Amino acid sequence: MNKPSSLLCQQKNFTLSLLKSPHKISTLNHLKSLHLHLLRTGLNHSNYAIGNFITRCACLGLMSYAHQLFDKMLQPNSFVWNTLIRGYQQNQLPKHTLYCFDQMRVNNVQPDRFTYPFVIRACSDLHEFEKGKSFHGQVFKIGVNLDVFVGTKLIEFYTTMGDLNMTKRVFEGMKDKDEVTWYTMLSSYVNIFNDMGKARDLFEKIPCKDVVIWHTMILGCVKAGELEAAKEYFDRAPVKDLLMYNTILGCLAKNGEVECLLRFFREMTCRDLVSWNTVIGGVVRDGRINEAMRLFYEMQRVNLSPNDVTLASLLSACAQAGALDTGKRLHSYIDRRGSELNAVIGTALLDMYCKCGDLETAADVFNKMSERDVVAWSAMIMGSSMNGQSRTALNFFYRMKDESERPNDATILGVLCACVHAGLVDEGRMCFYGMSEEFGLTPKLEHYGCMVDLLGRAGLLDDAYNLIQSMPYEPHTGSWGALLGACKIHGNVELAEKAIEHLIQLDLDDGGYLAIMSNIYANAGRWEDVSKIRKLMKEKGIGKSRGISCIEVNGVIHEFGVQEKKHTQAREIYDMIDEIYRRLKRAGHVASTREVFFDVEEEEKEKALFFHSEKMAVAFGLIATDKTAIIRVVKNLRICPDCHAAMKLISASFEREIVIRDRHRFHHFKNGFCSCRDYW
Repeated sequence: MNKPSSLLCQQKNFTLSLLKSPHKISTLNHLKSLHLHLLRTGLNHSNYAIGNFITRCACLGLMSYAHQLFDKMLQPNSFVWNTLIRGYQQNQLPKHTLYCFDQMRVNNVQPDRFTYPFVIRACSDLHEFEKGKSFHGQVFKIGVNLDVFVGTKLIEFYTTMGDLNMTKRVFEGMKDKDEVTWYTMLSSYVNIFNDMGKARDLFEKIPCKDVVIWHTMILGCVKAGELEAAKEYFDRAPVKDLLMYNTILGCLAKNGEVECLLRFFREMTCRDLVSWNTVIGGVVRDGRINEAMRLFYEMQRVNLSPNDVTLASLLSACAQAGALDTGKRLHSYIDRRGSELNAVIGTALLDMYCKCGDLETAADVFNKMSERDVVAWSAMIMGSSMNGQSRTALNFFYRMKDESERPNDATILGVLCACVHAGLVDEGRMCFYGMSEEFGLTPKLEHYGCMVDLLGRAGLLDDAYNLIQSMPYEPHTGSWGALLGACKIHGNVELAEKAIEHLIQLDLDDGGYLAIMSNIYANAGRWEDVSKIRKLMKEKGIGKSRGISCIEVNGVIHEFGVQEKKHTQAREIYDMIDEIYRRLKRAGHVASTREVFFDVEEEEKEKALFFHSEKMAVAFGLIATDKTAIIRVVKNLRICPDCHAAMKLISASFEREIVIRDRHRFHHFKNGFCSCRDYW
């Protein structure tokens, strides 16, 4: 007689042990088997067993299964109701949470301190302010409002609702506060109410400050831009974890304090991938690609594999500096990883090749990408445009539409830039006026600026001016600046004066526009007006931006300014400049001195032109690279007319291909011709 009873007891114990072992219940089939055990042993009527079964269901996201079993119970107690309510809340189903709470009340089961934290959290998730306040009233009536769990959830609720007064009242009314309560209140001040003053006062009152509390204060100071305060809390923290180190590291990187960033990084006792990515990103933003690559190689030496963030950051640096050789080495590394080119790395690669002037390889990367999104298409279109391959850019755009990839604002901007570089007025107009009708896109200031540039360069100055006048936005410096540049090309002084009047009002700190206006007056022989512009520039303390050109040789970036002599091979560079000067003279080149300051002697003007930064960089390229190598230079300003004319002759005289990327586009010089066909 005892054997069946004993066997049943063993089966019950086995079933209960399964309920307490979450690692053994990991699939729906496991749950169904367990459900069968509950039925066989009669535990399907046990509040304890069903409550634990619901917990297992919640962990697997199977709340509908849990509710079916719950509905078959005759009289579930508060423990089972609470478990069901908690399960729905844990599965981000706040509406179900509140529905179960209402049903619990309908069935005359009294909620308790284990019920309210979850329903209050549901009100936070749903932003149900009035309902949350009513729950606050209920917990006050039954005397659990001062419970640490209920009180903490009320603090979270009023914080979410933005009610600082009630948040403070709940917090101050709590007799007992645990670490979570203190953290919740501190986090409210720091992250929601942005009140670092109250956060500091509260912080000093916290009895036991753990690592999370310290990190919250440090992060709060960082978000508020209080770097020194963040460092102070960091120094005070008795225990420092990696997250704290990375937070300070990120702050230094964001603020551009590169030397401090590198020093702090070196002093860190432990580093993870986030640390390395932060420091590499920081030096990349500072334009220090050589330093970034040294960190990349060092990272590999310590057996830490870079991820997509690392590689995208480094490829961006190569793109900025025009460092094609370094970019190719990164490409080889990516290929050795053996993974397919995803959208992130593929786009970063093709963007790098485009911005380094290697459009053929960029297209090859694009075609090999396993997935292409609108960003990749836009990068390819803009890259083709920058390199003077306007028809290629348009063909990519047509191909994009054929493949049903919807363009965005950046795509249209790339197409318009392509039209600008080739003077494709009809195609540009069709694209600009069709972007809203065909794609539902509203033209932005940048699109208007491109159209003004397109029309102005083509000599349609009145059309360009009328477009500015009809803009639905307040015209920006890009639009007026494009018109001013067009006026310079076509010698329209009257319209230029209208443009410069608006530019002075919009951007007094940019001397580039005033320099252009000065040249327009000089070309028109209006020297008195030139003097006025120069005087205005002097009064405002502004001048033309310093020209800087970069060239990569053997993986090292070399930077040149006008007439600089600090390079280790300065003597050889100046000798090459003399050789270039002699060859240009023999080829009949006459220096274009129109854009050099008018108050300088003509001979001095010509001498100044020959030491422009791009000529210095090209001279270095001629002596430092193999005779078959392409000389690639990146300049921060627009190439001047004299340098443009000179580069065509240099490419023919030295039989070298020269690629120069200025602030607007690429110029590919070969055999005495430029890819822009002198339309720039």
